[in-house]
Amino acid sequence: MMKGCLPGLLAWFCFWSATVSAQVEDRPFIQAVSHQYKVAGHDGQLRLKKTVIDYDDIVYVLSDKGLFWLFEDKLIPDIRYSSLAGKIPVDIYAQEGTGYLYYLYEDHFLTNALAGKPYGEFPSGKYQLMAVNHTGEVLLAGGKNAGIYFRGQLRELSGIPSDIIKVHVHEGVFYLQTKDSLLKITASSKPERIFEMKGLQSVAFRKDEILIGSHGGYKGISLTDQSQRFDWQRKVPVPDIYHLAVHGGELWAGTPEGVFKRQPDGGFRYYASKRWLDDNKVVDMGFDSKGNPYILSPTGLNEIEFRKVTLADKAAHYEAKIRKRHIRFGFSTETKLTDPDNLGMNVLVDDDNDGLWTSFYLGSMAFKYATTGDGKAKRYAWESFEAFERLLSVNQLEGFPSRTFERTGYKVSGPTKWRTSPDKGWEWKGHTSSDEFVGYIFVAAVMDEFVVETESEKKRVADFIDEILMHMINNDYYFVDIDGEPTLWGRWNPEYINWYPETVVDRKLGSTTLIAGLQLGYALTGKALYKEEAYRLMEKHGYLDNIKIDLRKIGATPDVIFQGHNMGDGGWNHSDDEMAFLSYWVLYRYAFDEQLKKDYAWVIRNHWEIEKPERNALWSIITYGTEGSIDQQSVRWHLEGFPWDLVRYDVKNSHRKDLEFLEPNFRGQTTPNLIHQDERRIIRHNTNPFELDGGRGGRTELTGDEYLLPYWMGRYLGVIP
Repeated sequence: MMKGCLPGLLAWFCFWSATVSAQVEDRPFIQAVSHQYKVAGHDGQLRLKKTVIDYDDIVYVLSDKGLFWLFEDKLIPDIRYSSLAGKIPVDIYAQEGTGYLYYLYEDHFLTNALAGKPYGEFPSGKYQLMAVNHTGEVLLAGGKNAGIYFRGQLRELSGIPSDIIKVHVHEGVFYLQTKDSLLKITASSKPERIFEMKGLQSVAFRKDEILIGSHGGYKGISLTDQSQRFDWQRKVPVPDIYHLAVHGGELWAGTPEGVFKRQPDGGFRYYASKRWLDDNKVVDMGFDSKGNPYILSPTGLNEIEFRKVTLADKAAHYEAKIRKRHIRFGFSTETKLTDPDNLGMNVLVDDDNDGLWTSFYLGSMAFKYATTGDGKAKRYAWESFEAFERLLSVNQLEGFPSRTFERTGYKVSGPTKWRTSPDKGWEWKGHTSSDEFVGYIFVAAVMDEFVVETESEKKRVADFIDEILMHMINNDYYFVDIDGEPTLWGRWNPEYINWYPETVVDRKLGSTTLIAGLQLGYALTGKALYKEEAYRLMEKHGYLDNIKIDLRKIGATPDVIFQGHNMGDGGWNHSDDEMAFLSYWVLYRYAFDEQLKKDYAWVIRNHWEIEKPERNALWSIITYGTEGSIDQQSVRWHLEGFPWDLVRYDVKNSHRKDLEFLEPNFRGQTTPNLIHQDERRIIRHNTNPFELDGGRGGRTELTGDEYLLPYWMGRYLGVIP
């Protein structure tokens, strides 16, 4: 509700006004999706030379072993014309204007368009390159030889200073590119040199401009008088430009480390790593009629499809993906890939934080059910909640939640801390942490608020959180494992919490999570003990003051050592951000009174202001659902930019010349502004989004529920219509 709203009849209007003002319109946007195509039936022992797309959007790839075309998801030999099957062209070209495909062979050229009439012969082996303009003139080139074939006549050209490496056509005019010059073919037989430069690597044309690419960036000159249009552009992702291309007025550049596109605002979008390309080295590029680029590498063809979708389409994509290949005993789990080319060949694996990660999925289904009434969403929420309940029942301890569980002999995560279950054929993992506790209270809160509909359902959720809280209270606010010892990070005891100085976040965070849990326990069970304990901890042990510590105080604090861990060093902990914001939802919405809500609102706003540079949609939407602030632009930017494919490939951005880098700092912010998510490694919300390099080698795939929770929470709150 907006601050200052009156109770009664005006309350609804105030809430409606706040919702409308915070809305993020779900208009269609462009989503980049990667497709990678291999040559069928080859082991890689062929040289891919060129890609061409004709007017029917048929994609061709020329190799030293023959011509291939893209059929469905494979590059296969083009044997459709029997007269050409088995013959190896030396070059191919899509005619300017028409897009008709022309073939160049050792001693002739031809096309199958125009009833197959265009044809020309010449001495064998003389030409290796061709271009065709809109009038039907054919430029032939090879070495220092060049000629124009038109209406049955070959006119040979002279005066070419060095070997021709590429040929171009623009608005009917031909251009020859050598290693150090660009020559224009005029009506006379002598080519005209219009540009000269050592290290010339690539050329492209844009209206009346020539774009020149080199080892050190690109520049633009006038097509008419060769005057400079703009100086060398060196602050680009990769300055070593092998290939320049223009499509729809947009400039693309191919490099030995991926491709980049110039944005209208002067920035760049950078596509590299196996998320986008099977090999970063760019051989050639082409574009279909929809503007999708096809990037040829030494080992395959890569399409970047620019697909028009909505936020709702994206949510449906992740939901279907999760149900097909990410549900393990009700947990939403990262998968291990056995074949990166076939994402269905994956293995569901246990994780130390199965409960915490699944809280995102269960939470999203709870908010979806509250928003749409979709019965499947309710079913999925209960299926996942059953996994949470079994975390308690699979072990022999009273109220102690297991980290995770698995059938005997099939565990994957760290081999220590696994114990035999009283349930025959099962093992459970101990060592449970505060991260997991945050997942439990968030799950219980959203189940209680949005999913339960009967007294028995309400009791089921209340019993779950009651067991956990009573275990903590009975064990002096520790998670005590089967060995009788507190777990390393399952500690909320005042002696432990208040041992930390205010400059170390654990003091504030531990107080926040525990008070949130006790408030929730009181609301769900009605036990006075939980309220009494919460107030005792807040009043006698300073937990409320701890919660209210200004996060701007947090910084490097030497020599705060706990069991060998330096708790005051290592920079900002983004796992703590994740735990805090999930806890804020519970802390605020289950506050004992309005004064506490006001206190908590300040706490949440204080944290959100610090986190704003990270542009995290979930943090913004949780803040809106509690304190009331929101950054609509960043919510949309985050959700639109969330990668479609979530395989955790290695990526690198630290080499880029277009980025401005900051000095090392406590928060780990590397650049003034966050780069696009499509250009970063795939991460969860507990990781620094400003880290420029990293990944998991393409061996695992995340689920997408990191998108689903802010999306459906935003839908419920009216942020997303």
